[in-house]
Amino acid sequence: MVNSLPHPTTSAGRDGLAAILARPQETVVALDFDGTLADIVPDPESARAHPGAVAALAALAPRVASVAVVTGRPAGVAVRHGGFAGVPGLERLVVLGHYGAERWDAATGTVQAAPVPPGVAAVRAELPGFLDRAGAWQGVWIEEKGRAVAVHTRRAADPEGAFEALKGPLTDLATGHGLVLEPGRMVLELRPPGVDKGVALASYVREAGAGSVLYAGDDLGDLPAFAAVEKLRADGTPGLLVCSDSGEVPELSDRADLSVPGPAGVVDFLTTLAEAVRGD
Repeated sequence: MVNSLPHPTTSAGRDGLAAILARPQETVVALDFDGTLADIVPDPESARAHPGAVAALAALAPRVASVAVVTGRPAGVAVRHGGFAGVPGLERLVVLGHYGAERWDAATGTVQAAPVPPGVAAVRAELPGFLDRAGAWQGVWIEEKGRAVAVHTRRAADPEGAFEALKGPLTDLATGHGLVLEPGRMVLELRPPGVDKGVALASYVREAGAGSVLYAGDDLGDLPAFAAVEKLRADGTPGLLVCSDSGEVPELSDRADLSVPGPAGVVDFLTTLAEAVRGD
């Protein structure tokens, strides 16, 4: 089955995949949730893991050092929407939610979380009036994320126009409350600074003592995680960067070693990788 694995287009990616196949027990496999393990849908509350995702992860997880889901969602929400709890094979799964500010461990079934910064509460209170004054309510809606607040424009009559029109004003609003604005696929998230998927991933890889790492993502918020893997590679830890490609984020696909067609492609890749490290 090894020959059926997709072929990375970069030498660093080929080295990363070779290291994973040679020593899977030293590999951390880390993945984003929305757009990578789950399809993007108009209502994030309706998002669920791809039908084959849990089975693919459960087949792979016992053969690698660790599997981690790294997401901007609250950890508990990702666990519920992913269907990750109580799954044989995923006893050591870790979900790093809110860019690492929350952590769920399958081994204990509990979430550990840092305090919510006060700026998030202030923005949460101001945002409805802010959008009303901006005349941006038509098709634009707010997602409450606990440690962050997100403004979605995908349902607007002109999603890209609304996204661009709100980016500057929301950046100013975030800055005024000590937060940062994180743009994504038709979503603008206001969240605390100093936390991102790159920080979360690098910290977890160090904790795991990984000899190699695989990261898969789909959106602009995954760029810091890509940068973290690139830094690890420069320091001598092989890594593979996988893009769950929607065609919407060339900034990510252009930096990936390997692109696959959305969550279905990610599931196929993970399934084949599990077979390869099992020796099938």
